[in-house]
Amino acid sequence: MKPQKLILIPIVLACFGLFSRAQAQEGDIGGGNTVEGFDALLSLSSGGFNTALGWGSQAFLTDAFFNTSVGAGTLVFNDGAQNSAVGAGALLLNTTGSFCNAVGVNALNANDSGAFNNAHGRGALFSNFDGNQNNAFGDLALTNNTSGSFNTAIGDDACFFCTGDSNVAVGDEAGTGITTGSNIIAIGAGVSGVDTALGELDDSCYIGNIAGQPVSAANFVGIVGVDSDGKLGTFSVDANGNKVPLSSLVGNPQAVPQRQAPQTPAKQAMLQRKVDKLQATVARQQKQIDALTAGLQKVSAQLEVNKPAPQVVANKP
Repeated sequence: MKPQKLILIPIVLACFGLFSRAQAQEGDIGGGNTVEGFDALLSLSSGGFNTALGWGSQAFLTDAFFNTSVGAGTLVFNDGAQNSAVGAGALLLNTTGSFCNAVGVNALNANDSGAFNNAHGRGALFSNFDGNQNNAFGDLALTNNTSGSFNTAIGDDACFFCTGDSNVAVGDEAGTGITTGSNIIAIGAGVSGVDTALGELDDSCYIGNIAGQPVSAANFVGIVGVDSDGKLGTFSVDANGNKVPLSSLVGNPQAVPQRQAPQTPAKQAMLQRKVDKLQATVARQQKQIDALTAGLQKVSAQLEVNKPAPQVVANKP
């Protein structure tokens, strides 16, 4: 689960051997900028209040502000603003991404334009390229995420393979079954976030150590229920706010009015496609009915024209 591929990119870092600036320009270099280390803040022009400590740290930054980098190869290609990188290779490849915090060797290593990301731990969010507002805390947490956004992973290897959006994994190796799914919650060490029978399902929640666990009869306070908003509780309320014990609802789910769960944009689009298809079918059938009606009217008119005239029979004396 912990591959050793998370290393600094030697070809990228070797290029600093070609730079010519002497190491003498160190310490306070004006404009609120502080530098310490070979080729740190090498390309600075008008940027201000940046602190670069370490070999090649912020080497390509020109006019950005308020960046802090500590460690060899931190924020090397960065020209974004208000980033903090601590640990060799942290935010190494970042270019325009801003408001990111990376603490740990190779944390947010490949980030390019992603913003508002937080990574704490070796290789956390290592592969993130343009995903935004992700939070990873733990060794290799969210390490394979590239473009997914709004994910939260807490624990070593949490959401290790995840590339979807808005997923939450809490616990050592939690959410390791989540790949491209979205809005999946996995809580508990080793809780994969995938249904063993149905596979990866969006908008689902998995919590470990609940099923099959005993509950003390002496301390039992009631059945736990969940509403359409995902809120847990031991009693329900009716439209007037009166308490209704959940035990009274067993076998009678209509006892309390149920709110419809909000439809996601994807579900709304699917329903709209079904409605459009149904409307098209109805329109096509109406045309067929109109054509049949017109044909029947034509046949009826033709029969009326060809209808023989009534004959009068004279009475004989």
